Amino acid sequence: MTSIERVGVLGAGLMGSGIAEVCARAGSDVVVVEMNPDAAAAGLARITASLERAVNSGKLDAGDRAAALARIRMGTEFEAFADRQLVIEAVPEVPGLKDEAFRRIDAAVRDPEAILASNTSSIPISRIASATSRPEHVLGMHFFNPVPVLKLVELVPSLRTSAQAVERIRDYATAALGKKVITAPDRAGFVVNALLVPYMLSAIRMLEAGFATAEDIDTGMVEGCAHPMGPLRLTDLVGLDTTLHVANSLYAEFKEPHLAPPALLMRMVESGLLGRKSGLGFYNYP
Repeated sequence: MTSIERVGVLGAGLMGSGIAEVCARAGSDVVVVEMNPDAAAAGLARITASLERAVNSGKLDAGDRAAALARIRMGTEFEAFADRQLVIEAVPEVPGLKDEAFRRIDAAVRDPEAILASNTSSIPISRIASATSRPEHVLGMHFFNPVPVLKLVELVPSLRTSAQAVERIRDYATAALGKKVITAPDRAGFVVNALLVPYMLSAIRMLEAGFATAEDIDTGMVEGCAHPMGPLRLTDLVGLDTTLHVANSLYAEFKEPHLAPPALLMRMVESGLLGRKSGLGFYNYP
């Protein structure tokens, strides 16, 4: 089984930059493609700042930081993925956007054994794989935010993903990246979000109904249930837009009323109140 040394990442946002960082720190040669040059520069700055924090906290030495940065190249064209052995897509949770991304990645990558992975948190992999000519080499590789800190990766094969592709990615994620891997079914939400998002939606409905304040809801779960973060602060961290996309995907697949996004969530997203990324969500982030 050929080891993975050359990795591509599509998208330089919060998740894409985190994925690029952990791959580079693991010794992989990393190419990050971002269509917007300003977004590419912001992604590189985000990676640099994260590595600097790791040095300052004693988790990384300065030499390793410099080596990791030297392994990362930024690009604006899909052709930069031509020689990659693994390409991880990390674009927003919009099905049409994912489909187009995988069509273009598939066309750009020359190696017929290369694996195309999606960091999707909710969209079925079978749909994403159908946009390519190599569905047996497509799977989900769902990281968690912040990627350099959280150890979990959900590995999501579709009905057509080959056993060899699954084992190559499992080996890379565990042996190279040092992640803990769980295997999730190819169903909307996989394992974690199928459990987590209904909980977050319930907290939003509780707030919407005036049953309790945001502070009391979060304090109750932190102090009463030993959660590290309350559900509304967690929604702000994940992003209200991402939460809405996952809720829509869950509801479309299962048609269960408790999975339908609350009106409050929809109105906040329409108003640009997306949580930490926008500076305002259920809480204010000056």
